[in-house]
Amino acid sequence: MTPKSKKSEPAHGAHSYEFGGPFGTAAITFGLPILCYVFTFACNDVSGCPAPSLLNPKTLSVEQLKAEVGWPEDGVWGLASWKVTGWTIAYYLFSALLYRILPATEVEGTELSSGGRLKYRFNAFSSATFTLAICLAGTISMGAEFPLWTFITDNYLQILSANIMIAYGLATVFYVRSFSVKPGDPQHRLLAAGGCSGILIYDFYMGRELNPRVTIPFIGEIDIKEWMELRPGMLGWVLLNCAFVAKQYRTFGFVSDSIVFTSVVQTMYVLDGIFMEPAILTTIDIINDGFGFMLSFGDLVWVPFIYSQQTKYLSTHPVNLGWLGLTGVSAILVTGFSIFRLSNSQKNTFRTNPNDPRVAHISYLQTKTGSRLMTSGWWGIARHINYFGDWLQSWPYALPTGFAGYTILSAGTGAEGAITALDGREIVQGPAKYWGMIFTHFYIVYFAVLLIHRDGRDDEKCAKKYGKDWETYKSIVKYKIVPGIY
Repeated sequence: MTPKSKKSEPAHGAHSYEFGGPFGTAAITFGLPILCYVFTFACNDVSGCPAPSLLNPKTLSVEQLKAEVGWPEDGVWGLASWKVTGWTIAYYLFSALLYRILPATEVEGTELSSGGRLKYRFNAFSSATFTLAICLAGTISMGAEFPLWTFITDNYLQILSANIMIAYGLATVFYVRSFSVKPGDPQHRLLAAGGCSGILIYDFYMGRELNPRVTIPFIGEIDIKEWMELRPGMLGWVLLNCAFVAKQYRTFGFVSDSIVFTSVVQTMYVLDGIFMEPAILTTIDIINDGFGFMLSFGDLVWVPFIYSQQTKYLSTHPVNLGWLGLTGVSAILVTGFSIFRLSNSQKNTFRTNPNDPRVAHISYLQTKTGSRLMTSGWWGIARHINYFGDWLQSWPYALPTGFAGYTILSAGTGAEGAITALDGREIVQGPAKYWGMIFTHFYIVYFAVLLIHRDGRDDEKCAKKYGKDWETYKSIVKYKIVPGIY
C-alpha cells in the first residue's frame, strides 16, 4: 500500500495527443528550425527584405537567390562554425556560473505527484543585470564597436545554428536519460504524463522527464528546465536587440527612435519576467511539461531569434516614429501591460488572502475541489484576461517597423526617398513595401496562436480537475481571452 504521505505517481497508459500528435510534432521538430533559417535569409542586409527575387518568382533562379540572401560561400558547411559554437557554449557556461556564484533565494516548488518538493535557486535577475552591466561598460568604453555587438551581427547565422544544435542535443540527451527514471526515485525524478506516449518523435518533442537535473563540475546541480526558462534565451533576446542597435549606428551613423523604443520595451518585458522568476513554479511548463524539444528549442532558439526580428529589420531599414508615433505605440503598450499586471496581481492576491480589502468584493464559484474561481473583477471579464493584456503588448513590438519591406541598392543610384548608409548603399521600400511585414509582424500572429493554444490546454486541464463546476464557471464567464469577441 502506498504511504499516505505520498501521492501515487500518474499512470501513463491512456494518452491524448497535443500539437497534432506524432505528425504535428514531427513537423514542428524539423520545420521550425527551417523557418528560422528562412527568416534569416529571406529578410537580410545584403539585398532586401524580402530578397528581390522572391518578389518575382517567375524569373527566380537558385544562383541569383543565393547571391541575394547571403548564402555562405562554402555552402551548408558555412551555416556553422566551430569557433562560434565554442563561444556560444561559453555563454551558456558563463550563465551557469553566475547561477551558482551570485546570491540567490532558495524556494520550494509545488508538491510533486510523488509527495515531495524540489528546491529551486532563483537569481536570474541579478545574473541578467550583472551581464548587462558588463555590456553597458563595454559599450560606454568602445561604443558600437564593442566586440560582443560586432561578433553577434557578424556571426548571426552561425550563432543561430549553434543554438539549434544545442537545442537538439539537449532534447536528445534528456530523452535518452529519461529512461533511467524509476518509480519511487529518492531524488524525486518523475516522468511527465504528456511525454510518455511510447511514440519516439512525440515524446522527444513533448519531453519525457518532468524535472531533469544535472551536476556540472565546479558549478553544481542545475534544474535544467527552470534554468533554461528565463536565462540564456531570454537574456539572449536582449543581447541580440542591443547588437542590432549598435549595427544600425555603425551602418548609418545614427540610432532611430523606433529601434530604441522596441529595444527598451522588450528589455523591460524580459527583465519584468525575470524579476518575477518565482512565479514560473506555478506555470504549466514547470508543473506539467517534460523537458523535450518543445522547451529546449522554444527557450534557446525561438524566443531570442524570432522575437528579435523587429530590431533585426530596423538595423537595416531605420524608421522614424516621431513624438506622435511614439505616443501611440506607448499608449497601446501601457494598456496591455496594465491589463496583464493588474489582472495577475488581483488573482495572486485573491489566492493568498481572499479577505484582503482589494479583493474582498470579488464574487466567486466555490468548487467541489475546494478551489474558488473568480467570477467578477478582471477575471469576470474573460477567463484569461491576462492573455489579452499580454497579446496587446506584442503590438508595440511590431508597429514601429511600419509597413515593412525594403530593397538595398548600390551606392550612387540616387533613388528618390532613399536612406543612405555610410558606405553609400541606398535603402528604399519600393515593391518590397508591405511584404516585410511577414517577418516583422509575424510575432503578433504567432503569439495569438500560442495564447489560444495555451487557453485550450488550460481549459482541458480545468475540465478534468473541476468537472461540472468548470462548465458552470464557463456559463458565468463566457469569454476566453478577448472580451466580447473570443
